[in-house]
Amino acid sequence: MQKLSEQNYIHQLSIDCVIFGYFNKQLKVLISKLNFKGDFWALPSGFVFQDEDIDKAVERILQDRTAIKDIYLEQFYIFGKASRNSANFLNHLIELNQEKLGENRHNMKEYDWFTKRFVSVGYYALVDIGKVIPQKNDLDETIEWYNINDLPPMIMDHNAIVMKALDTLRRNLDEKLSAFNLLPDKFTMKEVQELYETIYDKPFVRTNFQKKILEFNVLERLEKKITGAANKAPYLYRFEK
Repeated sequence: MQKLSEQNYIHQLSIDCVIFGYFNKQLKVLISKLNFKGDFWALPSGFVFQDEDIDKAVERILQDRTAIKDIYLEQFYIFGKASRNSANFLNHLIELNQEKLGENRHNMKEYDWFTKRFVSVGYYALVDIGKVIPQKNDLDETIEWYNINDLPPMIMDHNAIVMKALDTLRRNLDEKLSAFNLLPDKFTMKEVQELYETIYDKPFVRTNFQKKILEFNVLERLEKKITGAANKAPYLYRFEK
């Protein structure tokens, strides 16, 4: 088990990251399965060093888990209920993994700080899923994309954190025009509509939707997409950042 106590972290402060990706008309979330006996899934998370800005900590965590830089991210909520601590989870993990933990199980004082109440800062990130190379760390068995409608039961309040991030994303989508970060560099208007319909989980009228998006004046129209039918080929667009 990784010796978290040996790191120079700010105690009782954590960061939980909801990394959204989009593929094949599905909104996805990057989730790790912890490398212990039992079924333990978690969001990519981490801690802040004593001499580190919190935004820099998030950038570090995201780059470590996605292998890409310049990620779009938003701080969306502070999770700070008095009952929020990992003691029950950690004790259950230790009970199931006596053999794997070895001698560490007899010296749990080094993890005392980790069992206390934690205030967590929630960030969501929007990435082009085709550019991400999910990266495992020492505590991961796997790290994979899961459909937001089929998430595994995660530790603590991580499932609720995802739902809060999704709700915030929906409320901010038009104001911040952030959805385009989930698309490749070039895309069609149909692909934009499919993305919005996936995020909101409802259909939109094509003509009204296209008019609304174009009125934002943030898209550059490019060449037509080659489809084999030149007269019906849709235009490609690019987001003007």
